[in-house]
Amino acid sequence: MAGGVQSRGAEAGSRYDVFHTDCPARDVVDHITSRWGVWVLISLRSNDLRFFELRESIRGISEKMLAQTLRALVQDGLVWREVEPTTPPQVTYGLSEFGREVSEPLTELFDRITRRLPRGPGAG
Repeated sequence: MAGGVQSRGAEAGSRYDVFHTDCPARDVVDHITSRWGVWVLISLRSNDLRFFELRESIRGISEKMLAQTLRALVQDGLVWREVEPTTPPQVTYGLSEFGREVSEPLTELFDRITRRLPRGPGAG
């Protein structure tokens, strides 16, 4: 997780001032709550996935946006990336411990929302 937000953090036990414009935690929150960040984190909750599997599981995302979103989430330490030295290289993504902690309440939120929505197109 080198380079992730945890290593850029304040001293142990102290907290960030998330309302300050220069707070690094704001960048992480922006990446998580971006249009696609939430879907990537939720998609990786149950399994580690290859790039194309992620693209197929998140309908409507372009390869470019998936690559950008994954790059940001890896840099933040939420997602890990493993490259298998094959031809062509096979790249697998999964949630780090930090990513699992962050994605848990997101999954709960979406479960609550979907339980409340009326059944309709795209349901189930």
